[in-house]
Amino acid sequence: MLIQTRRDGFHHLHSADITPPEFYANRRALLKTLATGVAGATLASWAGREALAQTVRAGKLAPLAAARSLLPGAITMEKSTAYADASSYNNFYEFGTDKADPAHNAHTLKTSPWTVEVEGLVKKPARYALEDLLRLAPMEERSYRLRCVEGWSMVIPWIGYSLSALIKRVEPLGNAKYIEFVTQADPKTMPFVGSRVLDWPYVEGLRMDEAMHPLTLLSFGMYGEVLPNQNGAPLRLVVPWKYGFKSAKTLVKIRFTERQPLTAWNHAAASEYGFYSNVNPEVDHPRWSQASERRIGEDGLFAKKRKTLMFNGYEAQVGQLYAGMDLKKLF
Repeated sequence: MLIQTRRDGFHHLHSADITPPEFYANRRALLKTLATGVAGATLASWAGREALAQTVRAGKLAPLAAARSLLPGAITMEKSTAYADASSYNNFYEFGTDKADPAHNAHTLKTSPWTVEVEGLVKKPARYALEDLLRLAPMEERSYRLRCVEGWSMVIPWIGYSLSALIKRVEPLGNAKYIEFVTQADPKTMPFVGSRVLDWPYVEGLRMDEAMHPLTLLSFGMYGEVLPNQNGAPLRLVVPWKYGFKSAKTLVKIRFTERQPLTAWNHAAASEYGFYSNVNPEVDHPRWSQASERRIGEDGLFAKKRKTLMFNGYEAQVGQLYAGMDLKKLF
């Protein structure tokens, strides 16, 4: 079914120019710097970015109402990361590789009109307008931990509904074992598309049972508002037990397949980024440990790191999906 409806009023307004977040320095690196005699410059740089992070955004985006989720595991009792940090410290390489780049550059992204194609091994392929996806299921607010492969983490109150609602609507065929997620790749509105960092468009994938798990979220907003451009507007995936790069942003295509998709980071560096990418403190990245993490907005220059939890703290909810698997080999 081809859907081309629009609803005036749902537009991703742009917040004021958000300043960079604080510089989360590694203590060991700082001690090395102290030994080389250039600590003064390092401390001055850190203090400057710390001060800039205190700037409060000037405007708000369009509100997006949602009921608090009653799904087990959907609400962590941990303190939410400040909006200013969550919206200004981002990985979104289509807008730059520095954490502050997306907040400064993503204003060029055009999010209306927007459509998402659902294709592949389904009975009911369709092209959905954003407005129709917004009405497909009741919106919920879910407070999820987000753990980045680089060693930092956040807690964000997302707004959306389980991806399974859309999956059930399109009725996958029996041989559909995986779902491939394709994101927007428009060099006119995404200035770093075409860079050699990755092959574009950015592609991610999940096994069908992972995608059907109720915690897997199709998100349209956060903090009671529509998603900021730099956080993946107008809709993105959120898979809380996996590293953040699995939660693909600015989705334009959802494809059901029989074979495991070749994902962007796995294609770029297979030895560093596996297909599953579950948060596992026992499996180190080849260049750093994954046993601990820094919580953005709470950790100062010398703050002690948090211990990383298996499956990012969602083991009770999702551990059964991987029963019998070698999680060190299938990382």
